[in-house]
Amino acid sequence: MQYDPIKRSLGRVFNATPGFRVLFYRLLNLLLLRSWYIRRELKKWAARQGNKAQILDAGSGFGQYTWSLSRLGADYQILGVDVKEEQVADCNQFFDTLGKGDRVMFRTADLTKFSVPEAYNLILSVDVMEHIEEDRKVFQNFYESMVSGGMLLISTPSDKGGSDAHEHSSDEVSGFIDEHVRDGYNMGDIREKLESAGFTDIDCRYSYGKPGHISWLLSMKFPIIMLNKSKLFFALLPFYYLICWPLAYVLNHLDIAGQHKEGTGLIVKAFKPEV
Repeated sequence: MQYDPIKRSLGRVFNATPGFRVLFYRLLNLLLLRSWYIRRELKKWAARQGNKAQILDAGSGFGQYTWSLSRLGADYQILGVDVKEEQVADCNQFFDTLGKGDRVMFRTADLTKFSVPEAYNLILSVDVMEHIEEDRKVFQNFYESMVSGGMLLISTPSDKGGSDAHEHSSDEVSGFIDEHVRDGYNMGDIREKLESAGFTDIDCRYSYGKPGHISWLLSMKFPIIMLNKSKLFFALLPFYYLICWPLAYVLNHLDIAGQHKEGTGLIVKAFKPEV
């Protein structure tokens, strides 16, 4: 199941004007349950942090979360890094158009090699670590790049079916997102790797419990499956969401309000100890 081509197609449609791009970000924030979790944690962090911060969006993609961060603090200096040069160039152009180029920048970087000693108050990594084999090296780089007391915030699939690989036979792609190098993280495994890198006060919680998983099927998986079959489904998407979104919206609220014994996603917070 190919996800990136669909994202690129949607990105081209919504990249026609800056207003459409912002609408795209708002729609992603509304549809993606992980965004509900991430933005909630970012608001809590911003309330403690105050007006100034150095932030790294590690694996910035379309710039969705960089945009959200730029709205939390007028003096936040944000660097988004990604391995895809075309996305980096596109995001730099877009944020320059918004007039935020003086404090929001993007650059191409490999997270296994990227380290800026004691630079960042916050490092955000959303749906990135499941793509990187050398995750211990990345966690070490994150730790070295943070100031004392800095926070690392991660969203990643869990090993409870987060990569959807369990629904496929061996002769099919490895999962719904077939670029993943692991079938999600075990909660104990990611905690141990972060502790080995030096992080403390690690809070690891499941997201996408039963309500969130049903919402994901309705709002993400089924539409992507249909778009992979035919691009004509783009014309039907508004009508599809008009029918299914009210239920998905309620399910998202139930998911984010609850504590889950298991879930297909993980939300992880970790801190660099104060000196």
